[in-house]
Amino acid sequence: MARMLRKYIRRYSNRFLSKWVVLAFDSGLTLVMFVVATLVRFNFDYSKIEPGDLELQAFFVTLVYVFTYLISQSYTGIIRHTSLNDAFRILTACFFAFFGLVVLATAYTLIGHQSPFNVARSVLIIHYLLTVFFLLGSRFMVKSIFQQAQRTQQINKTRVLIFGAGASGLLTKNALMQDRQKMYSVVGFLDDNIHKTSKSLEGIPVYLTDRVLNDEFIEKTGVREMIISVQKISLRRRKELTERALELGLTVKVVPKLESWINGEFSSRQIRTLKIEELLERDPIQLSSKNVRRYLKGKSILVTGAAGSIGSEIVRQILHFQPGRVVLLDQAESPLYDLEFELRNGEMKHMIDRVDLVVGNIKDLLRMEKVFKTYKPEVVFHAAAYKHVPLMEMNPYEAILVNVFGTKIISDLSVEYGVERFVMVSTDKAVNPTNVMGASKRVAECYVQSLSTVSNTQFITTRFGNVLGSNGSVIPIFRKQIENGGPLTITHPDIVRYFMTIPEACNLVLEAGSMGRGGEIYVFDMGEAVRIYDLAKKMITLSGLEIGRDIDIKITGLRPGEKLYEELLNSEENTLPTHHPKIQKAKVREIEYEMIRRMLDELSEELVNPDNFRLVAKVKEIVPEFISNNSIYSTLDRKRTFND
Repeated sequence: MARMLRKYIRRYSNRFLSKWVVLAFDSGLTLVMFVVATLVRFNFDYSKIEPGDLELQAFFVTLVYVFTYLISQSYTGIIRHTSLNDAFRILTACFFAFFGLVVLATAYTLIGHQSPFNVARSVLIIHYLLTVFFLLGSRFMVKSIFQQAQRTQQINKTRVLIFGAGASGLLTKNALMQDRQKMYSVVGFLDDNIHKTSKSLEGIPVYLTDRVLNDEFIEKTGVREMIISVQKISLRRRKELTERALELGLTVKVVPKLESWINGEFSSRQIRTLKIEELLERDPIQLSSKNVRRYLKGKSILVTGAAGSIGSEIVRQILHFQPGRVVLLDQAESPLYDLEFELRNGEMKHMIDRVDLVVGNIKDLLRMEKVFKTYKPEVVFHAAAYKHVPLMEMNPYEAILVNVFGTKIISDLSVEYGVERFVMVSTDKAVNPTNVMGASKRVAECYVQSLSTVSNTQFITTRFGNVLGSNGSVIPIFRKQIENGGPLTITHPDIVRYFMTIPEACNLVLEAGSMGRGGEIYVFDMGEAVRIYDLAKKMITLSGLEIGRDIDIKITGLRPGEKLYEELLNSEENTLPTHHPKIQKAKVREIEYEMIRRMLDELSEELVNPDNFRLVAKVKEIVPEFISNNSIYSTLDRKRTFND
């Protein structure tokens, strides 16, 4: 019997019953239920029933019900997918038919008019209850049979646990049951509320989360996935759940936020795999909007490197504070065009008339002078820089020309054209630098800081680590490697990095810009360091793959200039707290303006006939803590040590 049913389901699963057939069935059921209601009312004593009156009354009552069915469209739903909305339509139609008939019967009684259409109200009540029961019961019975047949027609079903024994959990369960592409079997609901446990939802048991997320339960039940359906869950609890699930080898998925449901409806296709970025998220930054708005509203603002990961997010956030004009400067034509397209068609499209796009290179003095002269910026966010460590190790000329002298051009023009505030985006690699890129950023920090002592412009530097999802960062690289089948490449099994989301980093950049008075270097709280090897393992597991079987991790060795551990402060530095808990002010070694200017003049002379070793040697003179690591320039450090 079960085999025949599965065969029937497979054959006719893509065919649907005509709505007119459903209406005919509902009408016939309504008619039969009236006869049954009349028999029940008279205790099946046929002698008390007038056949002629019964026929007229049955026809009339059925006609009224059919009219309400047509009005409510209760017959148009697909029976196998009957929902609460369909049930509500049936209830509404039946109620209004019943209400109209009761009003008519009451009117006949009050006026004393005898008519075969004067149906006894007790019959109407019994008929209403029977009709509702059998209409709804027939639909849900068909739905249950269809779903059961679907669940049994595949052996390889994906067994899942749903975290959240509430409304969202039930919606998730129903969506999974209706998925005909991938068969699911819901083993149970998980919940932290002890009062819900040892109970069941629609026949599925509810478990206390911490009691069943263990090897024994997972092995016994064969669970392969955990779906987090709770809409309001703390970041900490989501991380705890995910970490535990990943340890057990489960794929973790999440139900999207309510506002992202398609037309307010939810389907299993919208359930997505948890992203690694969500595991590294921290609590939202509490931004002092009042302070930020005070120095941005109505101002002309220049953002260099505007098409980059950090620069573009700074632009997005700035636009919320009603600036007078925002100049987007970048040498990358296509990314700049993409950003303009996004702004023109996104939520900030009403601000597009205040945005100007400039294609230009910060090391081009004449071009930059024209930009300052044309737009007269009052605030500058300097995010343009070369940032890739191995590339800059091979190309110190470009690193110095852009990161040092490009910054010098923009900062000098800021002084010349009376910019009120200059906010520079720096990096944790500028602390005790072991590579050319980090050292070049440290030189730029020194020069910018020195300008505060000789100008009215407030120069502020912000320093932070890696940002999640930035161009060329480890997570997008790992994601591409997973898509290509691996292996995931890691330079060292013990390498660790600090991570921060792009919006979080830019929030803190804006906040630091509002609190600076000139000459400060602000350090951001980057949270806990993340071991890259562990990050790779989690990304593989989140993708539903198994290390060693589906994909491998390969150790390639440290790249030139690369550190095992990044630092945010020099060993000779300390920090002072600010009013923002995630921003600290660094006490750093300062260089007088005349001295750093002289040093940069000497460095610029080396650019005329560039020799990489002479360039790097000069940078090491400016930044004595610059000790190359795993680099060809390590010989310069040995010579320096010998000479000392």
